[in-house]
Amino acid sequence: MEQSHKDLTARNFPSAQEDVAATTPPASRYAGPESAYRLAFDDAEFLLREDLRPVRMQLELLKPEMVQRDHRIESTIVIFGSARILPREAALERIALAKDTGDATALRLAEMQLTMSHHYEEARRFACLVTQAAKRLDHPIAIVTGGGPGVMEAGNRGAFEAGGPSIGLNIVLPHEQEPNAYITPELCFQFHYFALRKMHFLMRAIALVCFPGGFGTLDETFEALTLMQTGKVRRRPVLLFGREFWTKLINFELLVGTGMISPGDLKLFHFVESAEEAWGVIEQHYGLDAIDTTTGAFAEDT
Repeated sequence: MEQSHKDLTARNFPSAQEDVAATTPPASRYAGPESAYRLAFDDAEFLLREDLRPVRMQLELLKPEMVQRDHRIESTIVIFGSARILPREAALERIALAKDTGDATALRLAEMQLTMSHHYEEARRFACLVTQAAKRLDHPIAIVTGGGPGVMEAGNRGAFEAGGPSIGLNIVLPHEQEPNAYITPELCFQFHYFALRKMHFLMRAIALVCFPGGFGTLDETFEALTLMQTGKVRRRPVLLFGREFWTKLINFELLVGTGMISPGDLKLFHFVESAEEAWGVIEQHYGLDAIDTTTGAFAEDT
């Protein structure tokens, strides 16, 4: 009976892996790099041709989607922030080194890095808090970062220290960005296209927590706000961590006063100052503070 069942569900065609294994060139004449004999989907040189860009973009969309689905990742909280923000211990080492060398400019920079290290510690605490709280839900929530150092490392580190999975969406850069050491290996991805990476940030996100950062952080944050402002995606909590930083960087009142945005657009985001406050906003938004468990899909986008 068991053998009969296997026969009924047996493959009618060999798998791609089996086809690749079976297509060893029949003679050395066709085994060289100049030969076109290799199967198209097993030919890296062919896949990297200029004309194949649409195929590569599709693959870059599909791979993270399918892997996350395999791992039952449905809802995420995204942490944006600078790669240059150091953990407190590293910032203290920079100060000690600057004092030893007597470099006043390096000392001023190191002192600012120590001040900004507060954000590393809060991102780490926030990710830990979310990961611990998610264990009590029947609909898990995973932390997502850009996979690099700084605030990104802090987010993955907090989830790792809480014993939960986290995702890293790395990007190929001119100065190679190594993935930090705290990402769940099965959920560590590398992207070529910024646009597809940003799409994956949003596809499962129930909230975005934006720590201080530079051009990359601003790009990611304001693209998400623009998509919500224009109705291209549904609204969800966007938390700007550190009112002082964000209001010095962006004069939101000027944007309203000059008619560049509507007064209601200021409701697209909230300022928060601590890990607990950030998680509290998310809990309240989704009603997670009222019950121990929750059901239903959070992320219904693109």
